[in-house]
Amino acid sequence: MTNAFRRPSIAAPAEGWLSLFLVALLAVSVAWSLDDAALVLGNRDWTDFLAWVSLGGVALGFLGARARWNRPLAHLVGAAFAALIVPLLVGMVLDPKGSPGAQYQAAAGSVLEAILDFAVRGQQVTRQTGHYLLVLGFLCWANGQFAASAVFRHGRPIGPIIVLGTVLVANMSATVHDQIWFLVLFSLAALFLLTRLHALDERATWVRRRIGDPATVGSLYLRGGTVFIAIAVFGSLALTASARSAPLAGFWDDARPALVDVSQWLQRIIPVAPDARGLGVPSFGQQVIVGGLWSTTREAALEITRKPGDNRPLYWRATAYDTFNLTGWTTTGATTQPRAAGSSILDGTADAILSTSARTPVQFTVNPVPGLFKVAFSPIDPVSIDQDTTLSTAGDSGFFQSIGIDSRTSYTVTAALQDIADVSGGVTEFRLRAAGVQYPPDIVNSYTSVPIGAMGPAATALLADIKATVKKGKYNTPYDLAMATVAKLQSPANFHYQTDVLGVCDQEASIVECFARYKKGYCEHYASTMAILLREEGIPTRLVEGFLPGQLDVATGQETILTSSAHAWVEVYFPGIGWYRFDPTGNGLANTETLPQGAVLPIPTATPRPSLSLPNASAGDGRVEAERANRPGQTTPQGTSASGTGSFIAIAIVAFAVVLLLAFLAWRRGPRGITTPDGVYTSVAGLARRFGFGPRPTQTAYEYATALGDILPAVRPELQTVASAKVEVAYGRRELGDDRLKALRNSYRRLRVGLLRLAFRRGDRRRMR
Repeated sequence: MTNAFRRPSIAAPAEGWLSLFLVALLAVSVAWSLDDAALVLGNRDWTDFLAWVSLGGVALGFLGARARWNRPLAHLVGAAFAALIVPLLVGMVLDPKGSPGAQYQAAAGSVLEAILDFAVRGQQVTRQTGHYLLVLGFLCWANGQFAASAVFRHGRPIGPIIVLGTVLVANMSATVHDQIWFLVLFSLAALFLLTRLHALDERATWVRRRIGDPATVGSLYLRGGTVFIAIAVFGSLALTASARSAPLAGFWDDARPALVDVSQWLQRIIPVAPDARGLGVPSFGQQVIVGGLWSTTREAALEITRKPGDNRPLYWRATAYDTFNLTGWTTTGATTQPRAAGSSILDGTADAILSTSARTPVQFTVNPVPGLFKVAFSPIDPVSIDQDTTLSTAGDSGFFQSIGIDSRTSYTVTAALQDIADVSGGVTEFRLRAAGVQYPPDIVNSYTSVPIGAMGPAATALLADIKATVKKGKYNTPYDLAMATVAKLQSPANFHYQTDVLGVCDQEASIVECFARYKKGYCEHYASTMAILLREEGIPTRLVEGFLPGQLDVATGQETILTSSAHAWVEVYFPGIGWYRFDPTGNGLANTETLPQGAVLPIPTATPRPSLSLPNASAGDGRVEAERANRPGQTTPQGTSASGTGSFIAIAIVAFAVVLLLAFLAWRRGPRGITTPDGVYTSVAGLARRFGFGPRPTQTAYEYATALGDILPAVRPELQTVASAKVEVAYGRRELGDDRLKALRNSYRRLRVGLLRLAFRRGDRRRMR
């Protein structure tokens, strides 16, 4: 058979097909790790496509390098393919039986809904998942394309190994799954790739310099590297199994405060994974998002010293919220006020302690064990703290939201505890019943608002059922409605406490309606539902978060609270008394004190005002919504007008252009500090390398400057100036005078702009080889 009929063969890349396999293994191991973590609502099947997406990225990165496309073109082609393939794969997850067109539409629709949730509807969290799948898909594609491009275009595997390894380690630290073997697989591929490319580089050097036997050298590097890798991996696994120390424990402790803040922000835009590793502590900020998972650890949170013999169960309040937004709570118009050590905390606020209410000042010493809390803890109501603090208030009137404090040290708080006794001003059942409904206007405006959509058919029916129970009793007051709501929600025959309700409320806009319909959830579902039901009847109520009563040693007064005691409850306002706590959560978690009945007091009204009667059930939704909109303090989700959005976009574009211009001018100006020849040469080479024109390892400074000057003749003198300064200082041990340094600095300034032309000279890279 002649050569004319021989099948043409595909030329192997200079790095070899084994290097391509190792690069693919790096990218796929990261994708497998993300898939194993079940990041999207705990459904691992939804992320099975990530490994294939990674391979697609590797293929495009490899083809772009083999075709010798310039880097912008190669990345543009890869991005175009990613934009076509990844949304289709996401659409196959969202609409498995749909046509390709329907699947594209499903992916686009999910992303659009997520954007509308944040930008137009003003929601703090979205229940869409398409945008999260797209982000994961594009991340895996980018990992693969970046790795292949860096290895086969520039022969530099360090960058991809660091980037992909960071993604892998970050994902391993965020999941409870044991992913050690993904790390082992990644490490093996990375070490073999480094060894192989280094051996190829050494072999090429020996061939170019015509010394020794290149094949022998390459074989020696590969054999030695393989032995080293085997010993290193085996030793690492042995240490993993036997080591008892935790060298990164200190770093983890230092990083947790920042991670708590970041996690609170991230949960707004991505769904929570049920297998995610919790940070161990709740985040008491200015907003709370009620998701599908309640997860804490059992480490110590607070150590509190109380008066020995005092066995009163105390709830430790951290934050209070005034505004419900269908999926969570937030603080409206939050402002801060400094409070000096020992000064009155609530003076001048709308929550100032009422003089008509019987109170007993009690001191507590609070020691925050993990040092992660940025707020102070106190029962109702804090009077003073022995440290400088910052009071956060809500609304124009200034209602309590939280007390900011440096929680790395213990502090002593004085609280005015309500007297639970039948005394003048003490809290009893009859005194709460007799409080009436003459609420201050600012209380009504801030704490009776119910957003449109919060109350659906199930929640309306639940409220009607509770009201019917109240009407059967002897008294019909806000206190009786609150107690009936607590009894209804705590009944295991009606509602079930469950910390994992992921996927239950995906189709419900309001968590209150969801809880009323599906009758399962955790403390934030219970408390949110009670608060909105009472607000629907015009009773001021707010959601509060903090800790349940802990393990108390009555004899010594030592109380230990675990992070697992993080909790949410409600506070209801009673005229002449102030805020009083109710805990509707079931499963036996509530630990409130029993009120004495007290002396019979006259009830101001037979029914609270507004009355407990519901709008006519037969009326259409429009009538109910209209009645809600006309109530004091009623809120409606606000959208963004088209003209307003356009203005913001125009302003953002102008601001972005100004920032780019300032950045370019600052970059053009160059360094302001000391300029050294070695630093200038390194910077110039690094900038050229970004465009694919970096120096070869065997090139001298003069050779590199000459080769680069042939491509950019306009800056040849500047390049020669930099190269000469580099050689004279690095090898001649000379010190340059002020005139030479000034010339070097001017050359560097011109080169920083002149080298940008390399972006349009990508076809000349062969001349640099």
